[in-house]
Amino acid sequence: MSAQEIDIVPVSGKRELNEFVDLAYRLNEADQNWVPPLRAEVFELLTPGKNPFHEHARMQLFLARRGGKVVGRISAHIDELALAQPPEQGMGPGTGNWGLLEAEDEAVTHALIARAEDWLREQGMTRVLAPISLSIWEEPGLLVHGHDHPPMVMMGHHLPQYQGWIESAGYETAKRLLTFELPVAREFPPLIQRIVASGEKNKSIVVREADPKEFARDAAIIIDILNDAWSGNWGFVPFTEAEKAYGAKKLKPLIKPGANMIAELDGEPVAFMMALPDVNAAIKPMKGRLFPFNWIKLLWWLRNPRADFRVPLMGVKRRLQNSRLASQIAFMMIEYIRRYAVSAHDAKRGEIGWVLEDNKGMIAIADAIDSKMNREYRIYSKAL
Repeated sequence: MSAQEIDIVPVSGKRELNEFVDLAYRLNEADQNWVPPLRAEVFELLTPGKNPFHEHARMQLFLARRGGKVVGRISAHIDELALAQPPEQGMGPGTGNWGLLEAEDEAVTHALIARAEDWLREQGMTRVLAPISLSIWEEPGLLVHGHDHPPMVMMGHHLPQYQGWIESAGYETAKRLLTFELPVAREFPPLIQRIVASGEKNKSIVVREADPKEFARDAAIIIDILNDAWSGNWGFVPFTEAEKAYGAKKLKPLIKPGANMIAELDGEPVAFMMALPDVNAAIKPMKGRLFPFNWIKLLWWLRNPRADFRVPLMGVKRRLQNSRLASQIAFMMIEYIRRYAVSAHDAKRGEIGWVLEDNKGMIAIADAIDSKMNREYRIYSKAL
C-alpha cells in the first residue's frame, strides 16, 4: 500500500501508549531471538517522573495506522544535555533523535521517519542521529549483524529488514558499535596471564571487588570514573545526579560483587569494569509479564544465576588511557571477572560491548583475549 494510506498520529493518552508498547510484542513474536522486555520496564522508560531522562529531554511518540490498525511506531526526542556537547563528538547543537522504531513494512517506516523528522524540525533541529532509544546509554543503534542469536542484557535486537528501510530513507552510517564474545571457561592466552601476574606484583595497583555494603559509595566512584573516561568519546552525554541514583537502583539486583571491579593506583580509583549476569536468558520465556508467577521465578534466578555475563561498561581515567598500565589494569579486571563468573555462576560465554569502531585500545584488548565480534549496531545520521 502507498504511504498516502498511512495515518501518523501522536500518542496522547493511555490507550495510545498501550498500543505503542503492545506493537513491539506483536511484530517481533515470530523472531525466536527477540527477547520480550518486561512491560513494566518499557512503561517506566517512557514515563516522565519515573525515568529521569525526561528531566532533560523532550519527546513525542507516534503511531502509524492503516485501515484503523496499528502498523508502526516511533519516538522523536531531543536530549538537552546532548545539545550541549561538542559537535565533533557526534552530538551537539541542532541534533535530535528518533528511536523505538517498529513497522510492518517499508512504506510505514518511511512515513514514521518523515513524521519524526518533521517534529524535530518544528523543535528547531537541523540534524538527526538515529535510532537511539531513548538515551545514548540505553539501546543506541540498529542491529545489522548478529540476528542469529539473542541479545544479552541491555542490548537491542531488531528485524533485519529495518537496515534497508532506514538507509533507503536517506540515512548514512555515522558510527558503528561493536560487541565481542568469548568462551570464558578456558584460560586467556599465556601472554595475558603473564601481564596479569606482573600487575599482581605491582604494589601500586590494587584491584578490588565492588563492596555491596558500600554500594552507594562504589556506584558513585564508578560513575565518576565513567564520566571522566568517556568524556571525550563520540556520543558522550554526562549523567545527571538523578540518573546516577536511578541507574544504581535499577542495576543493584544484578550486581554481583565478584563481577564488578574497581582498580586503584596508589590508593586513587582510576578504573572500573562492570559485568552483569545475562538476565535476558531468564526473562525471555516470560513474554514481557512478571505476573502472576514470573516474579517469583525472577527473584529465585537473581539470588544465584547460572548465567553468562556481559561487560556493558568499563573505563580508565583519561590521563592513563593509551598507556601500558591501562591495558594491564584492564586485563587484570577481565581475568578476575572471568574466574568469578565461571566458578560462581557456571558461565560459558562472555560478551564485551558495545565498543566504538574506532576505539583501537579496547578492540586490541578484545583481540588479545581471543574474542570475536558477534554483533554490530549502527547509528545513522541525516541532515534535516
